[in-house]
Amino acid sequence: MRGKKILITGGTGQVARPVAEALAIDNEVWCLGRFGDPHARKALQELGVHTAVWDMATDDLEGLSRDFTHVLHSAVHRGDGRDFEETARVNAVGTARLMTHCSAAESFLYVSSGVVYNRADRTHRYRESDPLGGAAPWLPTYPIAKITAEGVVRGLAEALELPTVTARLNIAYGPYGHGGVPMILFNQMRAGQPCAVPREGQNYCNLLHTDDVVRQVPLLWDAARVPARLVNWGGDEEVGITDLLEYMSALTGVPVQLDRGDYSRETAVFDHGVRRGLIGDCSVGWRAGIARTLADLFEEYRDRIDAYMDARGAGTAK
Repeated sequence: MRGKKILITGGTGQVARPVAEALAIDNEVWCLGRFGDPHARKALQELGVHTAVWDMATDDLEGLSRDFTHVLHSAVHRGDGRDFEETARVNAVGTARLMTHCSAAESFLYVSSGVVYNRADRTHRYRESDPLGGAAPWLPTYPIAKITAEGVVRGLAEALELPTVTARLNIAYGPYGHGGVPMILFNQMRAGQPCAVPREGQNYCNLLHTDDVVRQVPLLWDAARVPARLVNWGGDEEVGITDLLEYMSALTGVPVQLDRGDYSRETAVFDHGVRRGLIGDCSVGWRAGIARTLADLFEEYRDRIDAYMDARGAGTAK
């Protein structure tokens, strides 16, 4: 992808930041965000990314040019867990402002989440046509943030005739920011804290490495249409969270304590038929991706990880 003018919101996030850094090599890239971490903003600027502060709860987009060819909207107001009305308002209004401002773009990509699905059993493979009505006990306002924004995206894509695709993200991870859910869990392990897992069985997900995120974003832009397309977005492999925890323990030697109780953070498994038909398969397997991410973010374990991988003929984490 070359010579485009790209606007990305949520500029320091797990999805947005690596995409911005990669595309800035051959394109003019602008990142909008609150930039609570000034070091992340500086790092983006040093790579040629233009940055501007934008709080979707309060700020309009006056002063920002309108000639963007591609938009990636990953910013979200998750809410405080209690105020559903304000969460819905902020995400609806912020998304509407962005789409209206960029109505002349060639393509608009909205990053939603699998949290929107009405929960079935832990082994159900969610399809894009499955019922909505997600629940997130760990942050009850989060599903309404995504469901509300999806509705705005769907409506304005047609009203503005703006080619659009909504990608419902599973779990993205990699050597950026906090590393995603797997690295949050690993930090719990390092701190000697138990990791909550179901009393019976385990939660499953589709881990998506940021290398695949970066590679697939332009492909998703190409798939945008009016009416807006909808696609599940995760890794090809189904990964049990308990298996993930035990694998990270084997790689690093850090013991894991499993808390088999009544509460664990639910994850989801996707049916990827639509995504595969549109943009193909992923390129990073979860075991190699997790090993590389751990080695990048926690250098003290790199030699052990390399030895583990080499012993199993899987190369190294480099």
